[in-house]
Amino acid sequence: MTDESLDLRFTRFLLESQALKFGDFTLKSGRKSPYFINAGAFNDGGKIARLGEFYAEKIAAEIAAGSLPGDIDTVFGPAYKGIPLAVSTAIALTGEHGMTVGYTFDRKEKKDHGDGGMMVGTQLADGMKVLLVDDVMTAGTAVREVVPKLKAEADVEIVGLVLSVDRMEKTKDSDLSAVKAVEAEFGFPVMAIANVREIFEAGQSIMTADGTPYVTDEIAAAADAYLAQYGA
Repeated sequence: MTDESLDLRFTRFLLESQALKFGDFTLKSGRKSPYFINAGAFNDGGKIARLGEFYAEKIAAEIAAGSLPGDIDTVFGPAYKGIPLAVSTAIALTGEHGMTVGYTFDRKEKKDHGDGGMMVGTQLADGMKVLLVDDVMTAGTAVREVVPKLKAEADVEIVGLVLSVDRMEKTKDSDLSAVKAVEAEFGFPVMAIANVREIFEAGQSIMTADGTPYVTDEIAAAADAYLAQYGA
């Protein structure tokens, strides 16, 4: 068992998987960012299994801290990127943490044949405790789309949302971060395996094969400048 912190181990995983990129990226929001987290890099069984283990570790820690309930019924991931997150997290919670938990994801269009319906996996029922998982939140748009879908299926209790990374950026129409805005709007906690400040701090202590840090002083300065402009 390692003594390294979760955010340090997760940052190393992001770098090894080439999911964390440095450069000049235009985000969906239109902002120009010096870094980008690409969930598409988790493109094989080993990587997605490890990612699910990180989510499960974070969830177990939040349950132990009292931020999440211990009797979660199902982990929900919004289609499409959330599907492997929900499945791998449910597997890791069951296998690594002894929790019997389902997984659920939505269809983009309602199926009118076979088993039908909008949901795949554990079907939602009144009173169920549902935990949302997603990758990186920039504006919270996906959450605002998915909550009404869940509530239309059954009177479920959404107990929280777990992200891989919190970019810690304010929304376009307020000084709140997207995470804080969603918490205020929906009343459930939003937590991340790591936030960008933790990732950049960890990246300065993780070395490449030639002995230089992944996050150089130049990269760190660009990230600091970006967060000074857009950070919440």
